[in-house]
Amino acid sequence: MESFLQFVISNQRELVDQIFEHIGLTFTSLILSLIIGIPIGIFLTRYKKLSDFVIGIISIIQTIPSLALFGFLLPFFGIGAKPAIIALFLYALLPIVRNTYAGIEGVEASVKEASKGMGMTNFQILIKVELPLAAPVIFAGIRTATVLNVGIATIATYIGAGGLGNFIASGIALNDTNMILAGAIPAALLAVFFDFTLGTLQKSITQIIKPVLLLSGIFIFISIIFFQTFDSRSFTVGCVPEFMERADGYKSLIKEYRIKIKTKEMDSQLIFQALKNKEVDAIVGNSTEGRINTYKLKILEDDRNVFPPYSACPVIRGDTLRKYPILKNIFSTIEGKITNKRMSELNYQAEYNKVPVRKVASDFLSELGLRTNIQKSGKPDIVIGSKNFTEQFILAEILALLIENNTDLNVEVKKGLAGTKICFDSLKKGEIDIYPEYTGTGLFVILKPGNNKEISSIINDENKLYNLIKSESKKHFDVEWLQPLGFNNTWALIMRKDDTDKYNIKTISDLKLYLEKEI
Repeated sequence: MESFLQFVISNQRELVDQIFEHIGLTFTSLILSLIIGIPIGIFLTRYKKLSDFVIGIISIIQTIPSLALFGFLLPFFGIGAKPAIIALFLYALLPIVRNTYAGIEGVEASVKEASKGMGMTNFQILIKVELPLAAPVIFAGIRTATVLNVGIATIATYIGAGGLGNFIASGIALNDTNMILAGAIPAALLAVFFDFTLGTLQKSITQIIKPVLLLSGIFIFISIIFFQTFDSRSFTVGCVPEFMERADGYKSLIKEYRIKIKTKEMDSQLIFQALKNKEVDAIVGNSTEGRINTYKLKILEDDRNVFPPYSACPVIRGDTLRKYPILKNIFSTIEGKITNKRMSELNYQAEYNKVPVRKVASDFLSELGLRTNIQKSGKPDIVIGSKNFTEQFILAEILALLIENNTDLNVEVKKGLAGTKICFDSLKKGEIDIYPEYTGTGLFVILKPGNNKEISSIINDENKLYNLIKSESKKHFDVEWLQPLGFNNTWALIMRKDDTDKYNIKTISDLKLYLEKEI
């Protein structure tokens, strides 16, 4: 608890910013859903034959996974707050439409007839009778939509929309429980607070409905201005959330180069698309990405050696290796065999030629003269994990094929584990036996050495760094780091080649000079 409170205090400014971003996303989308959802609900009470069809169509939206919906909206609206607000609006639509329809339909027929007998028009009956009587039911739908949106908005960080999801995503990737809690607890408290507040207002909604509508209009106007400012253009660098928090990431970049840049956090699968579409000016990616050549991008030279080596290695539980010592010899057949260029080509084959990752892995092993034709099924003896990006999928399949074709063991591959924390925790618990990891991640995320002079002296020496991580992981976790596979998947600052040629930017220092001239 003490370490959590210290984290919150030291990151209070960032936390407050994320809370306001989260509230902005939630309520802007909610107000849009009210503006559109309530009229739809009213319309359906007048044309009841359409109600099942329309509500059924809106219900289908609820079944779409949020990340899938965000991904669908990106080609049309780009990254940032806009697609997030539209997605949240769509999710909030169902409870508001359904409750509006149910609330008005629940008004007693005798009350409506009495109103007609008093000479009221249909519009007057709607405004003065039906809506006031249906207001508690409609408000219950608003409460549901609000709580729903607070939760879903945490995922908006993956498309660069900000909010409390930034801390959650970074914490998962960095194996940092305090960071996860710093995002999750405020999000939960916001949901409880809004539900309680709206529940209190619901009791007297008929008296306060006009002020609520007025304040809603003011809020959406302010939100539009806010998000225009939030999305305003300056030199912007897209990066994954973990880069912002890691000691070898943003902090080191700014400290060493003293470069002034605006950052936008998003999912690793989106940053290259954002750079290609000119939604950001540069990105921080991995040096073995297949999209670098495909999109005509260029890696800026890290001329001050800020980013440490990220040598890829199979990481295996001590118990598993003692039980099956043959695995060490099997994996040695690909030791040092995957170069940066070759890994980039393998990623390209999977991502852009749409070759299945297992075939990509099989073809690579065949090139080395290794057998790949045996594929087994049955209860697994070995479980191989991977993180949630293409390179990890390929490496996991390479390891699986090696085991299947050189032993009698059955293998199961669990792809797409969310990040380092989940992978390494699963490894320690015995839920997986092996997964591909990187030495830089091993140092800064798993071992977390802090400000250590000894670490600083070896951080850019691949061999010394590997030996340190190997010995410390064995000592503290009974985890074995096998020999590196040959490529170094380090951080890389990447720009469009057209821009680097135009402004003669070859290194990160060149970029700094260019930005200083622009200011």
